[in-house]
Amino acid sequence: MPNGHSSAVDTFMQGLKKRNPGEPEFHQAVEEVVNTLMPFVQQNKEYEEARILERLTEPDRVVIFRVCWEDDKGNIRTNRAWRVQFNNSIGPYKGGLRFHPTVTLSVLKFLGFEQTFKNSLTGLPMGGAKGGSNFNPKGKSDREVMRFCQSLMIELHRHIGEDTDIPAGDIGVGAREISNLFGQYKRLVNRFTGVLTGKGLAFGGSLVRTEATGYGAVYFTQNMLACSGDSLEGKTAVVSGSGNVATYCVQKLIQSGAKPLTLSDSGGFVHDPAGITQEKLDWIIDLKTQRRGRISEYAQEFPGVTFHEGQRPWSVACDLAFPCATQNELNEQEAQTLIRNGLKAVAEGANMPSTLGAIHTFLGNKIPFGPGKAANAGGVGVSGLEQSQNSLRIAWSAAEVDQRLQGIMKGIHDQCVQYGKGEDGYCNYVRGANIAGFVKVADAMLAYGIV
Repeated sequence: MPNGHSSAVDTFMQGLKKRNPGEPEFHQAVEEVVNTLMPFVQQNKEYEEARILERLTEPDRVVIFRVCWEDDKGNIRTNRAWRVQFNNSIGPYKGGLRFHPTVTLSVLKFLGFEQTFKNSLTGLPMGGAKGGSNFNPKGKSDREVMRFCQSLMIELHRHIGEDTDIPAGDIGVGAREISNLFGQYKRLVNRFTGVLTGKGLAFGGSLVRTEATGYGAVYFTQNMLACSGDSLEGKTAVVSGSGNVATYCVQKLIQSGAKPLTLSDSGGFVHDPAGITQEKLDWIIDLKTQRRGRISEYAQEFPGVTFHEGQRPWSVACDLAFPCATQNELNEQEAQTLIRNGLKAVAEGANMPSTLGAIHTFLGNKIPFGPGKAANAGGVGVSGLEQSQNSLRIAWSAAEVDQRLQGIMKGIHDQCVQYGKGEDGYCNYVRGANIAGFVKVADAMLAYGIV
């Protein structure tokens, strides 16, 4: 980056950190985007003069509220919840709800900021938002989760609506939580409307929604490899996590002829040199969704599998890497290890799982790297399709939804190539995704005037 751009980024970040102290995750997300956007903005003076970057990094509003609920022992419990409505320039706010003890305003602002670009890339009319609570659903009974969700919705329902803000699930918010939230919303407003996505199929949900983020990451990778005349066939893949994103990423890899080697959870990772098959994956999905077990049990069930306690899977030699667990799970040293071991491409299934150092390492070594806002946009893409089905009062088949998902991921890939491909033929997907996502939102903001 030329010195003028670097100086402008430093000045911008100093101001942002001063306005948003103590928010490291938000700072990191903005810096990654601004590093690539600053030269583009300086070359397109209408964005610079209208101070679009300054406006785009300030949420439209942040709602913070108390959630009181009663546990099974009759104790009154109190949690904090947020809804960050970041930008609705191209459509109603759209973004997940996260229930986890690590949820903070900084985390939700980073996620909402990223969501603005991600939603723009899908081509669907959706703005960016994120929300959640520091409530931990792990270890809670179904009744405790229900009481918490109902209490949260009493306040949240004032701020959402099918044409205003449409939340979805995220970490800690699965089918159980979405069902409780939607049931309470329906009771409070006396309307049946598509105000939440990720709903059950019996009441307005979409087929392929559960699989969409994992499938989408693989579809994006297929498009990246196709640019160099390559395919997924015969490739080895390292995947982190063992939730929906990771498991359905593994499923689509298997279906595409690749060999997934790992999965992980907070306790460590399992390495299966023979490859995770569909039969083994079915066992894992049952372990995680029905028995709520630990990934270490996989090593006890199948021969030849090793469990690596307290470690992450990036030391395993592979062609493809799919970080699908959580933010900042892949650092610079691990990126260097992957490259030394023959890495050919990376696609982020989670939100911001690679540190800035890891991203610079991948880009500096010309490794095709699909950032989360592009590679994992399949989830929100199908959430948008769920909204469409709800509005039309119809339900598409799994094949129809999957075909539309593939089209969305190809469209995102093509936008990234349009803005990210250099003269040497290498595509910087980070730059491409950031600029492509920015232009649509920025042009809408320009059209509205100073608002």
